[in-house]
Amino acid sequence: MSRACLVAVAIACIAGCAGTTATRQEPVNPDPFERFNRVMYDINDLGDRYLARPVAQAYEAGTPTVFRIGANNFLENLRYPITIVNDFLQGKFAQGGRDLARFAINSTIGLFGLFDPASSAGLEIHDEDFGQTFAVWGLPQGPYLVIPVFGPYTVSSAIGDLAGTQASIIVQGPENTAARNALMIWYLVHRRYSLLPADEQLRQAFDPYIFLRDAYLQNRRYKIYDGHPPLEDLYPEDDDDAAD
Repeated sequence: MSRACLVAVAIACIAGCAGTTATRQEPVNPDPFERFNRVMYDINDLGDRYLARPVAQAYEAGTPTVFRIGANNFLENLRYPITIVNDFLQGKFAQGGRDLARFAINSTIGLFGLFDPASSAGLEIHDEDFGQTFAVWGLPQGPYLVIPVFGPYTVSSAIGDLAGTQASIIVQGPENTAARNALMIWYLVHRRYSLLPADEQLRQAFDPYIFLRDAYLQNRRYKIYDGHPPLEDLYPEDDDDAAD
């Protein structure tokens, strides 16, 4: 109940900041808290280097590929109600119906999501979250933030993830605290394992902080616009040239 109240207050705060002229546009400076964010990035990187990454590498080395494929299907299926809820909140009713069918098929025929027969049936996977829904409603994304342990976010996406816990089977499902914690740890370890291929690219970046920040913000924009961001977002200087 306390989490739900916090989510409601946070959404109200964003809406108040949006005002009557709110759009999907990013703020002029997406990273006004860069000094703080860099400190948090360094702290997170230290924890990742000596804890999260070694655990993820041990998970990869100690489990067969078939297990990790099944685990990915199972964990993503547990998170899929978040996508379904946001389908309908964004007015994507046809997509919401298909995603509901996808979840039902994979949860039954697919043995609780271990297998993915829905994809074979032509029901493609989608990824919708509350941060995307806020943008569809006209609320701004807010500045870039690096949150301790959890990493890069915008203000809107951070509040969206908090709201998503209310629809997450991983968080809300198991009544037993030990089972819930074990499931969450498994999800976090598997999620870090899935990011291992990007490690080398990040290490080779001239400024890993900026590389990660820009990649995250571009990915958020891509999701918000369903893979079709407006050209002015990609080439804002072209408008100035045309005006001249």
